[in-house]
Amino acid sequence: MTRSTHTEVVQRQFGEQASAYLSSTVHAQGTEFALLQAELQGQSAARVLDLGCGAGHVSFQVAPLVAEVVAYDLSQAMLDVVASAAAVRGLDNIVTERGAAERLPFADGAFDFVISRYSAHHWSDLGLALREARRVLKPGGVAAFIDVMSPGSPLLDTYLQSVEVLRDTSHVRDYSAAQWLQTVSDAGLSVRSHSRQRLHLAFASWVERMRTPEPMQVAIRQLQQAMGEEVRQYYQIEADGSFSTDVLVLWAER
Repeated sequence: MTRSTHTEVVQRQFGEQASAYLSSTVHAQGTEFALLQAELQGQSAARVLDLGCGAGHVSFQVAPLVAEVVAYDLSQAMLDVVASAAAVRGLDNIVTERGAAERLPFADGAFDFVISRYSAHHWSDLGLALREARRVLKPGGVAAFIDVMSPGSPLLDTYLQSVEVLRDTSHVRDYSAAQWLQTVSDAGLSVRSHSRQRLHLAFASWVERMRTPEPMQVAIRQLQQAMGEEVRQYYQIEADGSFSTDVLVLWAER
């Protein structure tokens, strides 16, 4: 049996489905984009790191407002999608670079802003990645982290992590707000604000996007149906498996 490292699992999972993330409604839309754009208004000289850029949706939204965006991801296939889409959009101030969140190949204080959206739950070491994010921020620089959030309750957390890893073996963990606040603080960043949003996920597209194997899909549906009413109500689990989950939007400063 061939064993893969977590890095190889991430590259395989997202390399195979890079183009699906470019057209994904969940990733292409979100109220948080307006928040990011408002933050970057008047920052035409800024340099931005899109950390764990995926198919580049953050990069595309903020590039017209700033001097340069570095779209950074572990998956070269994702970066190829970003570069191609940026060219089509005429966004020539987006550059791509490949690597892990825990080892950023950038100088200290290289960026005015670090933005990460729906990436942190794939990182093998959240604390190390956040320390790296702080390192590459200029003094007074701003970071924004947007990710699926655990409710914190052991019952609700166990369910969430279970369906996440059944759907996507590159998943590491969805953290609670308390865990985020502590880890961000430990990394040397000052939390400016944080808020909770709800995200509705259509089951069919959610599993299709990751090409989740049929046995795993069946396991998710069986788990959904077997859980108690507390879980079913919190996640608003529907008859077809669609559900809603929490998203954290956290702003921090160096």
